Formats: sequence, structure tokens, C-alpha cells
Amino acid sequence: MKTLIENFSNQLREAIRIGEESKLSNQKKISNIFISGLGGSGIGGTLVGELVAMEAIVPITVSKGYFIPKFVNENTLVIISSYSGNTEETLNCLNLALKRKAKIVCVTSGGKVAEIAKKKKLDLILIPGGNPPRACLGYSLTQQFFILAHYKIISNKFKVQLKSAIALIEKEKQNIIDEANQVAEKIQGKTPIIYTTTYFEGVAIRFRQQLNENAKILCGHHIIPEMNHNELVGWASGSERVSVIILRDKDEFERNNARIEINKQVIQKYTPNITEIWSKGKSQIEKSLYFIHLGDWISVFLAEKRGVDAVEVNVIDMLKSKLSKI
Repeated sequence: MKTLIENFSNQLREAIRIGEESKLSNQKKISNIFISGLGGSGIGGTLVGELVAMEAIVPITVSKGYFIPKFVNENTLVIISSYSGNTEETLNCLNLALKRKAKIVCVTSGGKVAEIAKKKKLDLILIPGGNPPRACLGYSLTQQFFILAHYKIISNKFKVQLKSAIALIEKEKQNIIDEANQVAEKIQGKTPIIYTTTYFEGVAIRFRQQLNENAKILCGHHIIPEMNHNELVGWASGSERVSVIILRDKDEFERNNARIEINKQVIQKYTPNITEIWSKGKSQIEKSLYFIHLGDWISVFLAEKRGVDAVEVNVIDMLKSKLSKI
């Protein structure tokens, strides 16, 4: 897993090449976008939907389940994201989208998704396989930017921002590793809760998922300002067993910054374990990928400190095996 995380910037480079070489057909009218994907395959859709929210000219909906919304029709662009190509929930969405005659683009390394795409002559972007889906976020994330740009939902400026993110990650490599090790040490033996603001929620979800899968720990996340209307009250039962990580951005809306400072005052009454991590970069894409890479390193260092295998996900494999027999 360490090697896969270390290779993140190279993966992004290769993903850009794949995106630039992909051949997609045209669609005259797109009224909305529906993205289907789960786990390591689905988080790319969550992140892209968030990152293009202020630019996309049509609504984007991301699904983490078996079904598609009523609005999906022949004018809907459906992006099917399954790294293995065998995710049963995503396959069900694919079959439903076919029945609705939606415009479908599949992003996968193979499996049943690739088989169906070839049989039905759907647009297909193949990405390299053979690794844990969560370690291949760079591939799926990047392809979804290219798909949206091809259909003129967003501009092509994301390419420059992706390349800037690659340069940033490589420049900050040692600083990222050092900070990640320090944060892992702080949260070891505790239950982390990740807080951030609205446009970094996808990053927080990714970080939580990496702590779940790589470090094998329970972890929570919530978003400011929403958590100020509910979870903040729950801190009445807080304790030193909880470790709070706040993802911060120097360009954050001033009202959210004020909320964060007040939240810290409340939380400090119950736990001294509060760690702030600051973004680096100029664009939202740069900042998000910086956070993601840092969070990945934290998860793998925490796995080492806990003495667990960051790669294995036996309980998920067991669940899939049992479902396959039903």
C-alpha cells in the first residue's frame, strides 16, 4: 500500500494520458448527470461532483446504491464507475440505465461492466487493473473530469489544475510524509472524527474510508456548518478517547472560519486531542488532491503503528462471497 500511495502523482499523470486518448461519442442534449459507483470506485464521483459544483451547467447526482432516480432518461449522462467491473450495485444501475436509454460511459478495468459495454457498444474507458480500488482513485477521478469536459459540462481548465496538483504533491513529498506520521501518532489508540467545511466533504469521506480500510479503525466525519446544528450538542458526551482532525483552508469563507474557532472552544472542554491540517495549493482541485494524498499517508502510517495489514479487506471479501450465493 505504501508503494501505491507513493505512486499517486505518477498515477495521475497516466490517468491524464488515458483521458486524452479516450474516444467518446457525442450526445446532442444532456439535461443532467448520474454517477454510479461505490467504495474506492465511487468516491471519485463524489469528489468530482463537489469540485465542479460551481462550474457544471447541469445537475450532478452521485449514487451509492442499487437504483437510479426517476429523472434518468435519454438525455441523462450516466457514468458507471466500477474498478473491478463486477460491483453488483453498479451493475444493477447500469442495467436500469440501459432500459431508460440513457447516454452511458463506463470507467472500469474490466469485468462484467466492460463486457456489457462492449456488447452494447457503450462508451468505455479502460483503466489499469490489479490493485485495490481505493489505491486507484487517480484513474477514476481523472476520467470523470475528461468525460464532463467532452460533453461540455465543464471547461478544460481542470487539466492545468491536475498538473499543478501533481507538481505540488511531488514538491511537498517529504513534508507530507512527515506531517502524516505526526498525525498518525496523535490519533493512535483513539477514535478520530474529521471535521471540515462543505466543499471538502468528499475529501473528508475519502479520509474516513482510508482510515477504515487501511488502518482498520472506526472513524466519523461531519461538515461545518451543518454539524453546528446537531453534532456540536452531542459533544456533551465527548471524551479524551476521541481525536478531532480539522481540515482547514486559508481561503475558507470567513463565517465558517469563525464557526471553526468557536467549535474548538466547545470541543476543548471534552478532549485536548484536536489537530488542524491546512491545505496547500491554489485551486480546489490542488487543495483536495493534496489533502487526499496526506490522508492516504496518515492511514498507512496508522496501520503500521497498529500492526495491521493495510491491504487486506477480508471482511468485505467475505460479505461479497456470501451475497454471491444468495
